[in-house]
Amino acid sequence: MRYTRFNTIVGEIALVGNEEGLTTLHMNTEQSSRTVEINKDWVQDETFFAGIKEQLLAYFDGRLTRFDVLLNPQGTAFQQQVWAALRAIPFGQVRSYKDIAISIGNPNACRAVGMANAKNPIPIIVPCHRVIGSNGTLTGYALGLETKKKLLSIEGIKC
Repeated sequence: MRYTRFNTIVGEIALVGNEEGLTTLHMNTEQSSRTVEINKDWVQDETFFAGIKEQLLAYFDGRLTRFDVLLNPQGTAFQQQVWAALRAIPFGQVRSYKDIAISIGNPNACRAVGMANAKNPIPIIVPCHRVIGSNGTLTGYALGLETKKKLLSIEGIKC
């Protein structure tokens, strides 16, 4: 595995992956409940992730609305299905947990969708920040609600 770290307007980002794709995007924010531990066998490689870093910085600057990144998130079949549905949410739009549950053909799975959303290992690129409550309110976000607001604001969504 390879990794890199860099600073952005939302905090430090660590990327982890290999030739099969990006497996992890970790953001270190003040509100984040997630951590990433760099394995001693991993290799730091700025060049390997240069294209992804460039896309992320363009996104934060408002110059990119769709990512073109080879992804390899690790999760259950259900989680993979939810993460695929998240990637289908267009830039500048939001969906509810119920919307996602319906889109994957399981309208009663709102809570399970929420759990899969919370386990998303590649936030921003797999846009779990675009999922809100059915009543239009912001709901929990592993990287903190302030970070979620900032990401939605980049996309022109006022919260």
